[in-house]
Amino acid sequence: MSSSLEVVIAGGGSPGHVYPGLAIADALRARMPDVSILFAGTGRPLERHLVRAAGYNHMALPAKPAPHNPLEAVRFLTDNALGFMAAAWMLREQHTSLVVGLGGYAGATTVRAAVGRGIPTVLLEQNATTGRMTKWLSGMVETVCTGFKEVAPCLSPVADIVHTGTPARPRFIKQYHHWQQQGEAERKSREPRIVVLGGSGGAQTLNNHMPEVVSRLTEELKDWRIVHQTGEGQLQTTEDRYPSDTSQILTVSYIDELASLLFETDIVVCRAGGTTLAELALAGVPAVVVPFPDAADNHQMANAEVYREAGACVVVDEWAAGDRLTDELTNQVRALAADHERRDEMRRAMRSLARPDAAEAIATRCCEILCGADVQVAA
Repeated sequence: MSSSLEVVIAGGGSPGHVYPGLAIADALRARMPDVSILFAGTGRPLERHLVRAAGYNHMALPAKPAPHNPLEAVRFLTDNALGFMAAAWMLREQHTSLVVGLGGYAGATTVRAAVGRGIPTVLLEQNATTGRMTKWLSGMVETVCTGFKEVAPCLSPVADIVHTGTPARPRFIKQYHHWQQQGEAERKSREPRIVVLGGSGGAQTLNNHMPEVVSRLTEELKDWRIVHQTGEGQLQTTEDRYPSDTSQILTVSYIDELASLLFETDIVVCRAGGTTLAELALAGVPAVVVPFPDAADNHQMANAEVYREAGACVVVDEWAAGDRLTDELTNQVRALAADHERRDEMRRAMRSLARPDAAEAIATRCCEILCGADVQVAA
């Protein structure tokens, strides 16, 4: 492979988009050691830190999500117009050979600019449903790699679709292969564990309600360990909501070694982002899933429904529960904590959804596009 190959991975904003991008980048570099990879995203501090810590360059481009009111609409139009122009300039200056779009608003302007310049593009759709922008773009790019096969009807009828799964962080892949070799034989005797996982930014709903759930289940969970990731800026408030007379509860802002923790966890309470569910599948953890009700196109509920139908999780609808959300969470956690056999069945169902080769499959498709025809470089 020539060192002139330049790949731009576009998207970000949240770790749920950045982590798959990093996994794809690592897989591409393993196949093409001389390839140059640039990440283009929102420039948020965590996004920039994750990319640079992994050894890749990062460029911030203006981008805004879909507006919720007329005032936001003006900023949406101006920022995304600027983002499109900046992306077109960046692709030209980088002599870009291939663009990988990670989905979401942060990568849309770069994908649109790449399509306009005739640059080969691979689009990742990690959710079970999608919006009009992705459907429109899906008919213009070389390939759409999907995290859920259920999303296919939502994409353009002329789209080239490859179901790859959503790439997970390398530590999850490493733990998964270790588990395959050792199975449950190496599992040490330990106290059962519940992990409350709201993502790196936390989930305010889970921070508000899970302490009360644990308080109500004091007797049922007396032998359980509770680990709650609160997100930055929410640690003290969430910690104060928990009972102060127990050493079984650990609240933290962020969990660095999440893979190791989840492979030794019995129940997870979490949102339903595509990356979160993909990593839970590798870990094989039964889950109580509370989809974020304001997610674009209600994609988190669509994701959760796929896992529920597979028997891998139970779903609590935040909007439908309303004032009874704490009651609903309490009932679901109580039922799972008391039923070891059901948790084992859900664990097997979770692992049946695992796609440990997702990043390699996407990298393979990228290499096919780059090598199967004359490489197109932005003029």
